[in-house]
Amino acid sequence: MPWREVSAMEQREEFVRLALLEGANRRELCRRFGISPQSGYKWLRRWTAGETDLTDHSRRPRRSPTQTGPALEKKVLKLRDAHPAWGARKLAARLKRQKVAPPAASTVHAILRRNDCVTETAGQGAPLTRFEKAAPNLLWQMDFKGWVKMTNGARLHPLTVLDDHSRYLVCLKACAGETEETVRTHLESAFRHHGLPEAMFVDNGSPWGGGPGQRWTHFGVWLMKLGVTVLHSRPYHPQSRGKIERFHRTLNTEVMSLTCFRGLREAQRAFDAWSPIYNAERPHEALGMAVPADRYRPSPRPMPARLMEPEYDEGDIVRKVGTTKAYIQFKGRSWPVGQAFFGERVAIRPRGADGHYGIFFGAHRIGKIDLTTT
Repeated sequence: MPWREVSAMEQREEFVRLALLEGANRRELCRRFGISPQSGYKWLRRWTAGETDLTDHSRRPRRSPTQTGPALEKKVLKLRDAHPAWGARKLAARLKRQKVAPPAASTVHAILRRNDCVTETAGQGAPLTRFEKAAPNLLWQMDFKGWVKMTNGARLHPLTVLDDHSRYLVCLKACAGETEETVRTHLESAFRHHGLPEAMFVDNGSPWGGGPGQRWTHFGVWLMKLGVTVLHSRPYHPQSRGKIERFHRTLNTEVMSLTCFRGLREAQRAFDAWSPIYNAERPHEALGMAVPADRYRPSPRPMPARLMEPEYDEGDIVRKVGTTKAYIQFKGRSWPVGQAFFGERVAIRPRGADGHYGIFFGAHRIGKIDLTTT
């Protein structure tokens, strides 16, 4: 029967002693001890050569001509020290961009493992299907990452804006709150530097969403006057905004979880130091290990000096929304349009059957009128 590992040395020594007896049938002894003749004669050779310890020799070859050289291994570990959240594929891609002949990602992973730089995790299953705009600036995704408490007791609200096509980080700001004024200030700066996107993709929370039944906000009206379409995600469906949600996990792993901020200025310095790394150095798996800067170009639409105002045809019925109550007058009755349109000019246009009208702000339908109801 096979040898038990706990008594392997004792079994080997007993085999050798019996095999060295005069007249011993060594092949029969091999059969009785459950070993091959090759193994039996190997133990005999080692014993007669003076070895008294019959433990297995290392199978590691004396020479490994294909093993990664110490200089390259040192570069891999140095890069990993600089970016502790990066995996083997990102490290290999970054080495290639640095004009270093990189080893395969599997070799980089082996280097990390033998230097105790890898925590093994279970598989995550098949990736979700992604959508992606065909060119930069067709869509920007915007959101606040969940707030964190700083050591001074104040809250930090990171504002993030990401280009959908390239994953380029357009804006990363350390904010004290999630107010419309804060967002507009930072977006104006982003628009001046990067130009205007065609559309912004946001959730339904403040300041870009007014909550259930309140689609329009002052912030959304401001964007419309810039010629930027506002797109809202489905309520309670974060999967539709997977890119920015995934970015937030990266931000948390590579920046937020590695330090405690003492205030907004310190947080902004950390964001400013990391943003160029994310955009121009960190390989992105969804981009085939390219970096976002490889795919991003500034928008050809500059930030205008003044906001546009909606234009209406001569046949439109134009009304001005009140400045204290968000209603317009039509056919002797008051019709609500939403507080986002305080003081704005809107148009009333017939829609389908008699007595039915739509209320429009420029080309956007913002309400309806049904004269058949009482």
